Amino acid sequence: MRFSIKGDQPITVFQITALFSMIFALIGFSYNVWRMEITEYNSNMRSASFELLLQLSELEGIVYAAHYDQDKFEGNPRKGWIKVNLIADLSMIAEPEVNLSANALKQSWQENWQELSQSEESAQNVIEAIDSTRNSVRDLISQLN
Repeated sequence: MRFSIKGDQPITVFQITALFSMIFALIGFSYNVWRMEITEYNSNMRSASFELLLQLSELEGIVYAAHYDQDKFEGNPRKGWIKVNLIADLSMIAEPEVNLSANALKQSWQENWQELSQSEESAQNVIEAIDSTRNSVRDLISQLN
């Protein structure tokens, strides 16, 4: 079967089929690449988010041990600094909102760590910053598809 489209050269069904096959192959390949990129992004965000949540809970435990238990070993500020810096580093992988929250947490820790064992206000400031960062991470997780 042949079709003629304003010209001397007829187009065969084979050529039309080949053209549509190429178009569908390109569309399918493009969608597959896009889907793989989204899946990889979501996987990276989930991994970073879960690790951030773990580190935030450990930092919260350090704050509680330092302030409420007066435990100088479990509530050691050096452990807190390690956690805060790790949280700040991990947040660079995540979305900007999480990074901003983590930087605010680091700033809060920097301002309050010395009085953590004596001052209820210092402990509350750090806990509020932890909660804010935790909420940012939860929001990021809920936005993933």
